[in-house]
Amino acid sequence: MSERLKALADAGVSIWLDDLSRDRLTSNNLADLVANSSVTGVTTNPTIFAGALSKGDAYNAQTAELAARDSTVEDTIKALTTDDVRNACDVLAATSAATNGVDGRVSIEVEPGLARNTEATIAQAQDLWKIVDRPNALIKIPATLEGLPAIAAVTGEGISVNVTLIFSLERYAGVIDAYLTGLEQAAANGHDLSKIHSVASFFVSRVDTEVDKRLAAIGTDEALALKSKAAIANARLAYELFEQTFAGERWAALEAQGANKQRPLWASTGVKDPALPDTLYVSELVVADTVNTMPEKTMQAFADHGEVTGDEVSGKGDEARAVLAAIEALGISFDDVVQVLEDEGVDKFDKSWAELVATVEGALDEAKAKLAGN
Repeated sequence: MSERLKALADAGVSIWLDDLSRDRLTSNNLADLVANSSVTGVTTNPTIFAGALSKGDAYNAQTAELAARDSTVEDTIKALTTDDVRNACDVLAATSAATNGVDGRVSIEVEPGLARNTEATIAQAQDLWKIVDRPNALIKIPATLEGLPAIAAVTGEGISVNVTLIFSLERYAGVIDAYLTGLEQAAANGHDLSKIHSVASFFVSRVDTEVDKRLAAIGTDEALALKSKAAIANARLAYELFEQTFAGERWAALEAQGANKQRPLWASTGVKDPALPDTLYVSELVVADTVNTMPEKTMQAFADHGEVTGDEVSGKGDEARAVLAAIEALGISFDDVVQVLEDEGVDKFDKSWAELVATVEGALDEAKAKLAGN
């Protein structure tokens, strides 16, 4: 057991692995991380699945079976990815039971091309929930403006949601409102609120990447002194908003009916700038009632030399506001930063999805050629 990761978990941070593949499942690597590295959940996205399916031959047998049944590319992707998520849910079922569903969660994302289409997002979220068919799954829905009503509608049907691609406090407030609206709808629809769970994935490192690029372009000592501070400040203000909202009257009424808080999840916590400490976005965001989803490289780094020195978030709102105000004072529009990041985020997942489609298309063609040769 990694003592450093255990200390992180003991501080109230749920450690989720930001990766999944068939190899992790068949080799029992995921089960080992759950047993020995305090891992209590898994997140996936189109980029992760594109990488998994393009390497090795772990998916070949199933792809051949699907090719023999003349499965479409879309249906093949759905079968391969939902099987991985379902099996990961089973690996984490005991964790889910032990935490009353708070942890033991595995996320699967709606197709990124639907990010600006509310009704199509709702339909695919429902479809994925039925196919995975595990109570400890989470359906990932991007926090675009069109995604907000989808989050409310899907939650209202008793489906647990991981809201992804959150960059701004304004959008985060909208995400929380969508979740609470969904819970109110779920209660009206007769659902047991205690069975509905949600996380709000607030992206971290990408904020610094974009802001630091703009600070470097300004180039003054004042600007350079602010590098690598925006992301943590933004996340700390998100946690402040979480605490405030989930202490109000609206929440109290839902909590009385058994509802669960929508915990903040720190996403994109791998360091992009090699000059920064590789555990920065973990150690600086330690606080209870949060999730940190990490690439395995970041998790291993923390297991080796990460430090937990107590709550690094609560009570730091004024300091965080001062950082963002100083950045704005240099002429950097934070509103523009977060809009660029949202657009880039959707675009990157679109490109990953296209890679995934091309990989599966090639695998199906190869399998069909072998069948024809037989």
